[in-house]
Amino acid sequence: MKNVDLKNENPNFGNVLLPAVLSLFDGMSCGQIALERAGIKYNEYYASEIDKHAIRVAVNNYPKTKQIGSVTEVIAENLPKIELLMGGSPCQGFSTAGKELNFNDERSKLFFEFVRLKNELNPKYWLLENVSMKKEFRDIISKILGYEPTMINSSLLSGQNRPRYYWTNISFNLPNDKKISASDVLKIPDAKIGQPQPYPRNYKELGLKRFERIEYRTDGKSNAIITNSKKNLLKLDDGYRKLTPNECEKLQTVPLNYTNCVNDIQRYRMLGNGWTVDVIAHILSFIPQS
Repeated sequence: MKNVDLKNENPNFGNVLLPAVLSLFDGMSCGQIALERAGIKYNEYYASEIDKHAIRVAVNNYPKTKQIGSVTEVIAENLPKIELLMGGSPCQGFSTAGKELNFNDERSKLFFEFVRLKNELNPKYWLLENVSMKKEFRDIISKILGYEPTMINSSLLSGQNRPRYYWTNISFNLPNDKKISASDVLKIPDAKIGQPQPYPRNYKELGLKRFERIEYRTDGKSNAIITNSKKNLLKLDDGYRKLTPNECEKLQTVPLNYTNCVNDIQRYRMLGNGWTVDVIAHILSFIPQS
């Protein structure tokens, strides 16, 4: 399966140059993959990240990345004029799959660091991604940013069901549905995607507790990749197995073996936390020609 081809869809392809980009909560630098895929050139890419494994992957693939440490220590006046600010602030306090602590979760408070730097740097373009959450949480973020989000499900551009909210001042159209199934990505027969099950037959072997419900989609899409590799499962004729890190890369539209410079535990974790690259590339492709 090929990733989204923006060269034939985007008249600006290859003609956009951003002098400096700042990516907050950069992780493994999915932002740079997306910029490259969208044909957007940039002179300097500043990455704010603290996880040593994610930094290793980012620098391994993009050696010129300027790592600047924790977002709480980023000082605007030490940076050049930033043309594009982007980030996916930690989502554990917002997620409908979590405890929904909202801004009481220390990690979700990092959203205000994004706001601080957005206000201090006044970038020409900015993009914030976050998870599905209650409307009351979403409305607070929208009020602070002054923009309503757009919901995009990664299923439009990948084999994975992954709805996410995107706040941005980039004016873009929703992507067309590429009608990609999980079996297209994983090269397995459609029948092996599985039917809904209360839990794996061999859940003990997988290290799961009986109450941890595992569901499989019947619409041809995989469930959203998560950080816990034990729950990234495929139903096969003879039982269940974990998705491989390479399969998680494919579902996240990340280049194959992009994360293979760290161990599998870290690969699963950063892929579960990361962006679906083709969705970000689609949005960024609407940045007008410089």
